[in-house]
Amino acid sequence: MSEILVNVNRGPIVESLHRGDVAVVNSEGKLLYSIGDPYKVTYMRSAAKPIQTLNVILSGAADKFKFTDEEISIMCASHYGEDFHRKTVEGIMKKIGLSVNDLLCGTTLSLNEEYKNQLIWNHVKLNPTNTDCSGKHAGMLAVCIYNGYDIKGYNLEQHVIQKEIKKVVAEMCNIDEKKIVIGTDGCTVPVYGIALYNMALGFAKLANADNLSIPYKNAANRVFKAMNNAPEMVAGTNGFCTELIKNTHGKLIGKFGAEAVYCIGIKGRDIGIAIKIEDGNSNRALYPVVMQCLEDLNVLDQEEKKALNKFKIIKNLNNIGKSVGEIKPIFHLK
Repeated sequence: MSEILVNVNRGPIVESLHRGDVAVVNSEGKLLYSIGDPYKVTYMRSAAKPIQTLNVILSGAADKFKFTDEEISIMCASHYGEDFHRKTVEGIMKKIGLSVNDLLCGTTLSLNEEYKNQLIWNHVKLNPTNTDCSGKHAGMLAVCIYNGYDIKGYNLEQHVIQKEIKKVVAEMCNIDEKKIVIGTDGCTVPVYGIALYNMALGFAKLANADNLSIPYKNAANRVFKAMNNAPEMVAGTNGFCTELIKNTHGKLIGKFGAEAVYCIGIKGRDIGIAIKIEDGNSNRALYPVVMQCLEDLNVLDQEEKKALNKFKIIKNLNNIGKSVGEIKPIFHLK
């Protein structure tokens, strides 16, 4: 059963709270720490993207099209659709000989509230590259073009590219393909329902790849390197994923998923973490929980804690920007 992870205080009263579950696993599959139910099954959502991107490298498409770290990183991203994100996605599509109109991710406003308001205020005409999942879709299309697959319906579960990606996820997360629950993401592609334990295992292996087969090891190392070399692609300006990776100096990769999922792989420590906030609240509850987990595991040094402190305890602000309380984690890993 989920446990209370975060309190929302207003003055002296705990006004609201958020429950959740956490699994911490090593690359051999040992459950190291947990809180709540580490075997809770939920959708991995966009936290799966770094593992899905392995297929771009395993297929040979990454070498064929000479994808840069920035391009690999944006395939792993839930990006904000800033100018440099859109140009990077456009560059991928140009390399593979397709148009941005071939992206089937839909057209959405930015995940970043401030940037979203700028787009609305300036009446910016949007296209699919504005959508946070456009890099992932570009990666899928790159494999289709490289392997000669029909791009029609590439986003559907029965398409060969989606079957290939599902196999990669099953391999990395050590789960029978038949036991993966399939749903449909907001960006139209399949999403995977698996236990937090298996998500954490996948990220432990992604960050600590020495025991993987040579192709998987090389692919995992390339994804880890790309995300660390181009963290601005993973989210965007002041985004949590970007700031976490940028300020931990090659120690880890972290990836957000919709409905308050977060996965982390910590290099050299042989640790993977998967988190789910029960009510799906990403804006308030998720990042304090991530920070508490990293502190409990002694991952961060003092400089790193200081750089990321604003995500650990979040100010509860009123309409004029005055702090009237705090949003803070109240748990420790067991």
